[in-house]
Amino acid sequence: MNPLASRKQLLIAESELNRAQLAQELQTISDKVHSFANQVGTVSSLATAAATLIAGIASLRHKKEPEPAAEKPSWLKTIVKGAGLVSSVWSAFRSSRRET
Repeated sequence: MNPLASRKQLLIAESELNRAQLAQELQTISDKVHSFANQVGTVSSLATAAATLIAGIASLRHKKEPEPAAEKPSWLKTIVKGAGLVSSVWSAFRSSRRET
């Protein structure tokens, strides 16, 4: 076998090794992305539960005295009410997505 043919064979073998290594690295990346997506789902569930809890606590604290109609609600109340609404919508969305 001449030197050119042996060099060609070595390059082909090296390419095959590189392809196999790339396939393994892509599988590892895919597994890590899947794991990360599961963690994001868990964090999302915790955030939804926390928003619901905060909205519930805030609604219990502010039922003592009704506000005068002319007074503008505080920004904190607006955020808490918004968080409660987002929590309700998100919970409904997640449960409908799991049913399908």
